[in-house]
Amino acid sequence: MSESKTLLNPPRGMRDFYPEDMPLREAIFDAWRSASLAFGFRPYDASVVESLDLLKRKAGEEIVDQIYAFQDKSGRDLALRPEMTPTLARMVAAHQGALSFPLKWYAIAQCFRYERMSRGRKREHYQWNLDVIGEPSVAAEVEVVAAAVRALDLLGCPRGEVCVLYSSRALLTELLLKLGIERARHDAIFLALDKLDKTGEEKMAGLLADAGLEPGPVERIRDLLNVSSLEEAAGLLGHADSPAHTDLCRFAELLEAYDLADVVRFDLSIVRGLAYYTGIVFEAYDPQRKFRAVFGGGRYDNLLREVGGKPATGVGLGFGDVVVAELLGGLGVGAPASASATTAVGYLAEEQRMTAMAVARALRASGARVDLALSPEKAKAFFSRVGKGGFDQAMFIGPDDVAKGTVRVKNLKTREEHEASLTDIGVRPRH
Repeated sequence: MSESKTLLNPPRGMRDFYPEDMPLREAIFDAWRSASLAFGFRPYDASVVESLDLLKRKAGEEIVDQIYAFQDKSGRDLALRPEMTPTLARMVAAHQGALSFPLKWYAIAQCFRYERMSRGRKREHYQWNLDVIGEPSVAAEVEVVAAAVRALDLLGCPRGEVCVLYSSRALLTELLLKLGIERARHDAIFLALDKLDKTGEEKMAGLLADAGLEPGPVERIRDLLNVSSLEEAAGLLGHADSPAHTDLCRFAELLEAYDLADVVRFDLSIVRGLAYYTGIVFEAYDPQRKFRAVFGGGRYDNLLREVGGKPATGVGLGFGDVVVAELLGGLGVGAPASASATTAVGYLAEEQRMTAMAVARALRASGARVDLALSPEKAKAFFSRVGKGGFDQAMFIGPDDVAKGTVRVKNLKTREEHEASLTDIGVRPRH
C-alpha cells in the first residue's frame, strides 16, 4: 500500500465512523444509557489519559506491553486507558469520605489496548461500564447482569442468542484446596482456565504442566471442568457451609426472580483473566461461541484498597461495542433509521435566503429536523440533490413563492407536491 493511501486510513486497529456508521453506534449507546438509567445507575466520565503507575498497581508491570504508554513533555509516565475500572477506583478513593454507598455508576468509555487484533477485538473500542461499590451482597452482581440483558433486549437481540455463564473464583479456590492443590498454584490455574476457550483442553493442560503441576493434579483439574451444576460442586466440597456456594445459590435465585433463569448457566471454567476478581464472575456468549464474550465482569472486593482507598466491596461489568455490533449483524438485526434531518429547505436566489431561513427557524422551533441550503440553487438541482440525501420532504422558495406568501413542498417518497402557506408554517410576512 502506498504511503499516500496509508495516510488516508486510521492507525492500525483504530476506527473511523462515517455518518452511515453512526446509527448503529448510537443505537448501542442509547441502549446502554437506557438500561443504566432504568436500573438506577448514574453517569460519570474521566480523562482518557491515565497514570501508568495506577495501571501497574492494578495489573502489574506486564501491562506496559499491552497498552499505549508514553511520557509527556514533563517526563510523566502516562497511558491511554485500557479499561475504566482502575480510573473508577481512583475516583472513588479520592472522594470516598464524601460519597454515599452503595453507589451505582456507569460510563461509556473509549478504551485502548495495544494487542494482536482478532475477530471482535480492535485496539480501540467503546465499553459500557457498570459498577456497584459498597454492596457486599450478591444483589450487586444481579443488578449489573440484569441491566446488561436489558440492553440486549433494547437492541433487538432475541432471548436465547446470548447466554450468561457464571461461576465463582472463591468456589474454585475451595475446590482446588479440597483436591489438595496448594493456594500458591491457584493464580496459574486461573490463567490457564481463562484461556480454555481459546486454546482447548489439551493446551490448557500443557499450560498447567508448564506452571509446575504434576500429571495427577492436572487430571483432577480437568475433571473439575465436567462439573455442570451447583449441586455437583457442593457434592465435591462434601459440606453445605461454603460461603461461595451459598452466594452462587442466592445469585441464581435472584436472577430467576428477574425472569432471567433461561439466559444464565453455571460454568465452573469461567474465571476471568484479571487477577483482581475475588468472587462471582460471569461472561456472556452466543450459543455457538462464534464471537468473543459479549460482556463480562464480577466481584472485586480488594481493588479500592490496592489503589490507596479504604477497603470497600465492588462489582463491575464491561460490555464492548465491537462484539455486540458483530453479533447483531450476524443475527440480521439492522441499525435503526438515521436520526438525520427529515426536511430540506432550499431557495432560488440570494433574495429568498431570509425567507428560507425563517422557514427553517419556524420548523425547528416546532421540533422538526431541518437542513437549510447554504447557497442558492435552481429548483431542479436542489430536488435532485436532496432526493439522494435521505430526507422525507423538501421545501423550495422562489421569488413567486415569496410574493404569494407560500412555499413549494415536495414529498420525496411519493413525489407529490403542494403549496403551503408561510403563515401556517409560522413565518411572519416580511415588510
